[in-house]
Amino acid sequence: MKLNAAPFHLSPEEIRWVETTLAGMTEDQKIGQLFCLIAREIDEASMGEMLRKYQPGGLMCRPMPLAEVVGTIAYLQTHSPVPMLIAANLEKGGNGLIAEGTFLGSPMEIAATGDVTMAEKLGTVCGREGKAVGANWAFAPIIDIDYNFRNPITNLRTFGSDPQRVKTMGAAYVKAVQAHGVAASIKHFPGDGVDERDQHLVTSINSLTCDEWDKSFGEVYKASIEAGAMTCMIGHIAQPAWSRVLSPGIQDKDILPASLAPELLGGLLRERLGFNGLIVTDASTMAGMVIPMPRNQMVPASIAAGCDMFLFARNLEEDYAFMKKGVMDGVITHDRLNEAVTRILALKAALKLPAKAKAGQLAPKVDEAARAFPSKEHQGWARDCADKGITLVKEESGVLPLTAKRYPRVLFYGIESQAGVAYSARVGAVELLKQKLQAEGFQIDVYVPSPGMEGMATPTSSVVGKYDVLVYVANLSTKSNQTVVRIEWAQPMGANVPIYMTSVPTVFISLENPYHLLDVPRVRTFINTYGSTDTILDSLVNKLVGRDTFRGTSPVDAFCGRWDTHL
Repeated sequence: MKLNAAPFHLSPEEIRWVETTLAGMTEDQKIGQLFCLIAREIDEASMGEMLRKYQPGGLMCRPMPLAEVVGTIAYLQTHSPVPMLIAANLEKGGNGLIAEGTFLGSPMEIAATGDVTMAEKLGTVCGREGKAVGANWAFAPIIDIDYNFRNPITNLRTFGSDPQRVKTMGAAYVKAVQAHGVAASIKHFPGDGVDERDQHLVTSINSLTCDEWDKSFGEVYKASIEAGAMTCMIGHIAQPAWSRVLSPGIQDKDILPASLAPELLGGLLRERLGFNGLIVTDASTMAGMVIPMPRNQMVPASIAAGCDMFLFARNLEEDYAFMKKGVMDGVITHDRLNEAVTRILALKAALKLPAKAKAGQLAPKVDEAARAFPSKEHQGWARDCADKGITLVKEESGVLPLTAKRYPRVLFYGIESQAGVAYSARVGAVELLKQKLQAEGFQIDVYVPSPGMEGMATPTSSVVGKYDVLVYVANLSTKSNQTVVRIEWAQPMGANVPIYMTSVPTVFISLENPYHLLDVPRVRTFINTYGSTDTILDSLVNKLVGRDTFRGTSPVDAFCGRWDTHL
C-alpha cells in the first residue's frame, strides 16, 4: 500500500498524520473505524451514545431536509475523535442527500443524452451540493452494465448496456465529483446487471467468462480507477469464472460473493486492476451477503477477505461484538486490521479532513449551506438533461404531435404503484401529467374498467369513435425487494390492455422503466422519460405537443430483444 500514490497522493505531513493517528488508537477504536453506519434523522442522544461506544469511521445519511443534514453532520464531526467519512447515495444529484437538492437525472437519462459532459455535470452537482452541507463521500457512480432487462435493481440506475458508454460516463463522474472534495465510490464490483435476481435477496451471479468480463466490466472499472476513484463498493455478487481462475480447485459451494471473496478483492481488484484505494462492502443487511455463512462468521470474514469498511449493521452491538471476536480469534489478523484502518485514515487525509477539523471547517452553518440551494445553474442543467434525454423509442407515422386541435378527446390510462420507497416511482406523477395535458386544452376522461365479463364487457363503441387518442402513462420502477417489475393489468381479464391500436391512435409513455414494450409490444408510439420530476414532465409535454423535438437515444435495447416489439 503506497499512501503517496494514486488515489490518495498523500503528502509527507498527511502520511505522518495517518501513522500517528493509527499508532494512538486502541484495538477497540480501530475496530470502530471499520464501520460505516447510517442516519435518517437527527437524534443527538442516540448519535452521542453511538459515538461514545463505537467511534465509527463513517456514516451514511439518507435524504433529509437541509437543516437536518447540516445539523447531523455538524454534531457527528464535532463529537467524533477522528473526522468522519460522511456518505450519501449521490447517484442522480444532490437530492440523494438533501431534500432541497437538485435531481439532475437518473444515470440512464444522462446516458440517453449521448453527452459525456452531462455525466460530468452530474458529478459536479453531486460534488458541489454534497460539499455544501459537509458530505465528503458519494456512493456513486454506479458503473453496473444493464445487460439483462429483467434485472430488478440496475435499470435506470445505470448508464445503460453499452460498456463503452458506461466506461466514459462513469470516469467523467469520478473526476467531476472528486474535483469538489467528495470521494467517489465506484459500484457494485464485480458488476451487477447480468443476473435477473436481486442481491438484496440472494447472492446474485455475474456469469460472464473471464474474457467477457475483462472486455466489459474490467474495462469499465479500469477506466474509473485510472480516473482516480478513491473508493470501490463491493456487491454481494459472485463472479465464478474469475474465482475459479484465481483460486484453482475451488468448489462450487465455496464460491462466495465478492464482498467475502479474497480472490476477487485481492487477486482481481487489487492486483489485476491495480486498485489502491479504500474498499467498502455494500449494505451488510442484504441477504446476498448473509446467506453464504452465519453472520458471526460473515462480519469478520468481510474484512479478512480484503474489505476495509463494513457498511451498516443488522444490530450494531452484536455486529461490533462479532467483529471484535474475529480480531481476538485471528480471523482478522493485526496486520489486516492495521491495513484496513490505514486506508480509512488515508482517505480522510486525502480529503483534507484533519486540516478542515483543525480549521473548524468540517461542517458548515445552516445559513451558509442554504446559500447553495436552489442552484439556478443546476436547475438549468436538469432542464437540458430532460430536453436531450427523453426518448421517442418508436412512432406511428403522423401521430405526433398531440395537440388539442388534432386530438381533443383523450382516454387516459394511468398505471402507477402506490409505494413510496427507495428507488421507487414518484407517487402522483401520473395525475400530475394528466393535469399538465388538461392545461394544454385536452378533454380527458380517465379509463375506469367495467365489471363485465364475456358477453357483458364494455362495447368497442365506448372507445372507438368516442376518443381521438388513447394515452397510457406507466409509472413503475425497479426497487429493492421487488423481484419483478411488470405491468399488472386491471381486472377483469386485463381490462386496460392496449387493444385499440389499429383503430385509435395510441401513445404509451413510460416514466420510470425503459422496458415496458415487453408487455405492450404492438403499441406503435412509445416514449421513455427515465424519470418523473416536474422538469421532466414539463419537457415531455413540450415534446408531445410539438413545441420541442425528441432528442434522446435509448442507452439500452428498449425492444427487449423481441421481434414483435418492433411492430
